[in-house]
Amino acid sequence: MQIGIVGLPFSGKSTLFQAITRTVIDPHALARGEAHVGVVKIPDARLEKLTEIFSPKKTVHATIEFVDVVGLKKGESGSTQFTTNFFNNVKNNDAIVQVVRAFANDAVPHPDATIDVMRDVATFETEFILADLGILETRIDRIKKQLGKSGDAQAKLELPVLEKCHHLLEQEQPLRNCDFTKEETAILRTYQLLSLKPMLIAVNCDETQVADAASLVERITAAKSGIRTRAVAFFGKIDLEMSELSDDEARAFMGEYGITEPAVDTLIREAYALLGLQSFLTAGEDECRAWTIRRGMTAQESAGVIHSDFFSKFIRAEVVNFNDFVTHGASFAKAKEAGCWRLEGKEYIVRDGDIMEIRHS
Repeated sequence: MQIGIVGLPFSGKSTLFQAITRTVIDPHALARGEAHVGVVKIPDARLEKLTEIFSPKKTVHATIEFVDVVGLKKGESGSTQFTTNFFNNVKNNDAIVQVVRAFANDAVPHPDATIDVMRDVATFETEFILADLGILETRIDRIKKQLGKSGDAQAKLELPVLEKCHHLLEQEQPLRNCDFTKEETAILRTYQLLSLKPMLIAVNCDETQVADAASLVERITAAKSGIRTRAVAFFGKIDLEMSELSDDEARAFMGEYGITEPAVDTLIREAYALLGLQSFLTAGEDECRAWTIRRGMTAQESAGVIHSDFFSKFIRAEVVNFNDFVTHGASFAKAKEAGCWRLEGKEYIVRDGDIMEIRHS
């Protein structure tokens, strides 16, 4: 899973990237327009507990890949230009984190001269909608010409879906917050539409805005609430400093400012919720591991995440939820005695925190 971080110049998007990935951006690579990619381990206290219990040879966390998306340019007037290169870079991501700046700093002036969080959010929204309209208009014209020459079955299926999206975009509605059927979603997936991608709006505050951060998030949420749009606050400068500290030092540092959690934890939790993700676990003396799946996936589909053969040769899954496992002595045998350990078939819907062992032929 790949999440792109975007933002206007001086919004703090690269600061956020460095804080959550604990990497240092090469300014020369940035000048060459090279995207930076960082893989972040997903914190999971359940996995740490299983590691403590089983003392495995290896512990493997689930991961998320973050990309510091490049491609925005400054125009002659000083305003930001959304280039084709930028749009192409955004298309490759499963979801988007849009960093918007809430802090004032005369040393690094905002490209639009003033601080206006809602204006910056709207800027990206408008650009994504316009880009999608361009793609859809070209495709709709092509399909209509194609249907005039022949009765292409796939084209007949696509046209009403694309026209529905075109109408929504003309009403300035981002597609991410609209309901689509599975069939419509399958058609739209091939187009990589920008306004369809889940969006996490990350408000970059400074140390003077800790008390005001929640109200900023509430204001954005009220204006931009939707199925796949969420908002959070983070503190770029503080988070970057904390990323260089030990865990104990970081906790003390957060306490000084009244911050409850680092940006990486906030972003991962919200990204999981935004994308409808959860984790199941496998545990044993060889390896304890967290696996990322979408909510609603079956035992057979989840087994396929481990290995494709596990999907095709699936027989049953041995399942106990982590909470039940710990409650009953952190023992598979005791969980079985308590009736919490069970055999499930291929249609079982996996729950967050299920510990599973896959039986396969």
